[in-house]
Amino acid sequence: MNRLDPARITVERVGGRTRVRRLHASRYLRPRVLGGSADRPRIALVAACASLLAGDDLRLEVEVGPGAYLELVEPSGTVAYDARGGRACWTASVRLAADARLVWDAAPFVVAHGADVHRHTGIELATGASMLLRETLALGRSNERGGALRSTLRAGLDGRPLQVEDLDLTDPVLRSSPGVLGTARILATATLLGVTPEDPLEPRETRLSGPGALRRELADHAHLATSALAPTWTRWRDLVEN
Repeated sequence: MNRLDPARITVERVGGRTRVRRLHASRYLRPRVLGGSADRPRIALVAACASLLAGDDLRLEVEVGPGAYLELVEPSGTVAYDARGGRACWTASVRLAADARLVWDAAPFVVAHGADVHRHTGIELATGASMLLRETLALGRSNERGGALRSTLRAGLDGRPLQVEDLDLTDPVLRSSPGVLGTARILATATLLGVTPEDPLEPRETRLSGPGALRRELADHAHLATSALAPTWTRWRDLVEN
C-alpha cells in the first residue's frame, strides 16, 4: 500500500467563532478553505492526484471541537480505477466533540470496472454533537458494471454504537439481486446522526434506534438519486445548522 500521512482538518470554537486550527494536505487530498461565515467555515476536499489506483491508501482525519461548526464539500468525485489485481483503500475518521456540528456533502464515489476498493467511514460523536452526511456510491462509469466495493460505516455516540453498516458489493451476482441493488448502479444515502427528526417521517426515511435517521435511494444515474434525496437533505440540514 502507498500509505502516507493522512490529510487532517481541525476546527475549534474560540471567542464565539469557529477557527480553522489545522489543514494538513496529503498525497491524495489538499483541504482548502472556501470561506463561509465567521461562525460557519466551509472547507473543500481537493484531489491532489488521480485516485484511487491499486495500492493507494487514502486517509482523512477530521476533528471538530466543542461547539464548533464545519461544512465539508467536494468539488469533484473520487474514482477508483482498474486495480489490475491490486486493491485500494479509502478511510475517513471523524471526531465531533460536545455540541459540535458537521455537514458533509460528499461527491460521488465511482468504482470503475476492474477496481477493487475498501471504503470505511468511522464517526465518533460526543454529547450534543450532530452530523449530516451524504454519500453516493456509483458502480462503474458510463456503460460499465463497476468493480468490487466493500463499504463500511461505524458511527458511535458517547462510546455506544449508533449506526453500523457493512455493505459488501464485491460479488457482481449477489449485488444485482433484488434484495441488494437489483438493476441499479447508484446508491445514495443521507445519514443524520445525533438528532432525532420530528414525526412523521417521509417515505424511505428510517429512524435509527438512537438519535438519527437515514434515507437511501437507488437509481441508474447519480443526478436522479441526488434529486430524490434533496428534500430530505434540506430538512435535515436545518436540524443540524439551527
